[in-house]
Amino acid sequence: MFELKIFFLFLATAVAEIVGCYLPYLWLKQGQSAWLLLPAGASLALFSWLLALHPTAAGRTYAAYGGVYIFVAILWLWAVEGIRPTAWDVAGSLVALAGMAIIMFGPRHA
Repeated sequence: MFELKIFFLFLATAVAEIVGCYLPYLWLKQGQSAWLLLPAGASLALFSWLLALHPTAAGRTYAAYGGVYIFVAILWLWAVEGIRPTAWDVAGSLVALAGMAIIMFGPRHA
């Protein structure tokens, strides 16, 4: 159960970061309203708070989070931007998830 809880916490953290970065992208690159910066800021604050909830050292959390972020970004590409991931995208995101699992759930000596 612990592993699933951590994984879902990483997923929520990644979504919050991607939303916080995607909304300014819409404003800057696609001419959307500058009002999108308000929910973007809130989403990035949520991202920071969620990242702080992880139960291990910050450096280990940040390193492992990168793997989940890659996976969620590829899902975002497909679900939100409507671009189907390539086999290389999927393979890379699975390798990143494997790296996250090794970092977070490997044995610890100390």
